[in-house]
Amino acid sequence: MLEDLEYDDADSPAIGLVPAGVSWEDVLDHIKIAHSPLLVDLGDGAGYAGVYWTGTEAVTVADLGSDHEQAVEDFREYLQERGET
Repeated sequence: MLEDLEYDDADSPAIGLVPAGVSWEDVLDHIKIAHSPLLVDLGDGAGYAGVYWTGTEAVTVADLGSDHEQAVEDFREYLQERGET
């Protein structure tokens, strides 16, 4: 489990914010246990990716851009459109 994550809970669903440098293995381990959506900073200016749990597997939403606020908004909209709230 990832410890001390910050969350953007301005709207539903709340999204965990994973800082750059966290391994994908750790992200996937966390999502399998916590099941809450995560926005992952890919580091080195590569932008953000979203990860969420469908109930049976982790799904990655790649290329959410490099603007943090826009990435949160786009990922939340993506989740809402799919009923993942």
